[in-house]
Amino acid sequence: MRVLLAELAPVPGDLPRNLERLAEIVRAGPSDLAVFPELYLSGYRLGDRFHALAVREGDATAERLRALARESGTTIATGAPRASTARSGEVENAVLIAAPSGRLDVQVKRYLPTFGPFEEGVVFTPTDASAPVPVADRRVGFEICYDAFFPEVSRELALGGAELLTVISASPVTSRRLFERLLPARAIENGSRRCS
Repeated sequence: MRVLLAELAPVPGDLPRNLERLAEIVRAGPSDLAVFPELYLSGYRLGDRFHALAVREGDATAERLRALARESGTTIATGAPRASTARSGEVENAVLIAAPSGRLDVQVKRYLPTFGPFEEGVVFTPTDASAPVPVADRRVGFEICYDAFFPEVSRELALGGAELLTVISASPVTSRRLFERLLPARAIENGSRRCS
């Protein structure tokens, strides 16, 4: 499987511009899976603005991701705020996974940090379930940042058939050493490959 890892800084609050940059990266080189950071489409520290920027099923942003995946033949995984389909008016920190088939899967962040600069619990609504999704004849599990600190998330994905665990993050550089230790441990615990 060819995986493109795009480590990019988004323009805060500018979904169209960030989506266009994502499209440029995807078109630049062939891959089976293109992975972009946590909340890449919106930027990270936006407070209440996440509500206005939240992607909704069938909106222009969701449809553009689907079209780009179809055109490129690449599954695109990108972080975005998402309007909750279960709770009206609430927003989720999610990874949107657009497949070349037109399918759009979503994995919502399970564990929201509420310390230091990370006050996600004030803005976002978490989920309590994770499930792998099909990517290029494989099953891939997606986690968002702090989820990787909880081994049960990786275990649930592995038990669901994930062959590859992928973690998207918007953590500061100071957290890098933590992820460099955690991600290999999660892969070893579950007999999976890792992609971060």
